[in-house]
Amino acid sequence: MKNLFAIGVVIAVLALPFVLRPKQNLLAAADDTLVLISPHNEAIRYEFTRAFSESYHRETGRTVRLDWRTPGGGSEIARYIKSEFYNSFENYWRSLGRAWTPEVIGGFDNPRMTPAASPAEDFPAQAARRSFLDSSVGIGIDIMFGGGSFDFIQQADAGRLVAGDVMRRHPEWFSENSIPQSVSGEIFYDPKGRWIGAALSSFGICYNRDSLRRLGVMQPPTGWENLADPVYRNEVALTDPSKSGSAAKAFEMILQQKMQQAGEDRLGDGWAAGLNLIQAAAANARYFTDAAGRVPMDVAAGDAAIGMCIDFYGRFQSEYIAAPDGESRLVYVTPSGGSSVGVDPIAILRGAPNRAVAERFVEFVLSIEGQKLWNFRVGTPGGPQKYALRRLPIRKELYAPEYTAFRSDPTVFPYEDARLFTYHAAWTAPLFRAIGLIVKVMTQDSHDELADAWKALIAAGFPPEATQRFYDVSLVDYSVAREKLRPILSSPDRIAEVALTRELTDAFRRQYREAAQLAREGK
Repeated sequence: MKNLFAIGVVIAVLALPFVLRPKQNLLAAADDTLVLISPHNEAIRYEFTRAFSESYHRETGRTVRLDWRTPGGGSEIARYIKSEFYNSFENYWRSLGRAWTPEVIGGFDNPRMTPAASPAEDFPAQAARRSFLDSSVGIGIDIMFGGGSFDFIQQADAGRLVAGDVMRRHPEWFSENSIPQSVSGEIFYDPKGRWIGAALSSFGICYNRDSLRRLGVMQPPTGWENLADPVYRNEVALTDPSKSGSAAKAFEMILQQKMQQAGEDRLGDGWAAGLNLIQAAAANARYFTDAAGRVPMDVAAGDAAIGMCIDFYGRFQSEYIAAPDGESRLVYVTPSGGSSVGVDPIAILRGAPNRAVAERFVEFVLSIEGQKLWNFRVGTPGGPQKYALRRLPIRKELYAPEYTAFRSDPTVFPYEDARLFTYHAAWTAPLFRAIGLIVKVMTQDSHDELADAWKALIAAGFPPEATQRFYDVSLVDYSVAREKLRPILSSPDRIAEVALTRELTDAFRRQYREAAQLAREGK
């Protein structure tokens, strides 16, 4: 009898998930499908799936299933897309009976490769480029949704994104009164329509009030410099910029601010000051995470006291853990004059298998109906039903007084905040990959030595010779970044990149060991 009872309990436990599983809705056996690749979190995926499915059914009488692919952060997604298109075009090219040669490999997705005046005059690389741009070669994915604009620009230039129909159908949306083409130096959509900003984002700091009290910090952080304060040793949370384009953009903001403060005639000094700030912040770091969304979660949990994060991750997590009275131990702040306002884009991929549905989704995301989801409170008219996304819509109409009562962040006006910071793309945009490499070799791969030197400097009271050695960034100064690092990273020679990475990592490790020794000697 006991055995029968035990068996019954086991069966009940095994059956419980199936009994409690929600009834399958129309999406399980939908008429149409949309495949998206995105770094967006579950909250965004849920609300846009729900709202678009309802809108699609209302307008077409058909059901649609959204198939989300989430392989990682924006940079990881960019690498995945590049790899998949490589394989797809190779199969297509070989199906034409043509040889897959190094010239073809180096030419088909190279934005600097211009086909000749006529196909008959094309060299193999030009022929491959022409063939790729004229093809409908795809990777089985319709939409790229979310991440930094840098990755979208790279994908568009390579030819992996195609112009949608929304700019032709709704030209009134693309005006200074709705979606401007650029704001304070940041581009908000591709003039050819290959990618369009869907939401706005900026970068800043999140901190835990309880942790600050534990550390005896009386003044809450307000600027990037706070990340470098020795009081936060082993208390800073950072994101690996090689895994997240948005995280790389945040490091770029530090460099931009320091370069602006130095002045246009001393950009190299500003670059060095920015790198020094990044060094100290990284020396304080408890870790570098692969996922940008983890930073505010860990800060909220008290695993770190302070972190660098994207605005919407900070605001979302703050609300998620808030007490019933609205108070939250997690606070997000954008440093005044320390960040531009950029975009989180959306785009249609070449060869999209569900092109018509993809066009409708882009149109929905940019419509007033779709834009309301980003910042309306749960339960408000047209707002989300389950999650407050705490994102900032790109369309200016959503900041009108008529919507103030419905917004989660009614006092945040990003188009006004953008005036406080002008992004000078010419200064750092060409060095975006170089910035990621510099952060990697200067702080991540050499972190043990970096942290040990920082600890020794703090204990010794920052003696001058040791401090100077610690902050020496001549190996990656502004001229080196432009004249050495950028060409290597822009070339297809991965062996040279690996060798450069090893060389710089070893050099910074030696440098930090020397700084630690000097500090312990009081020099």
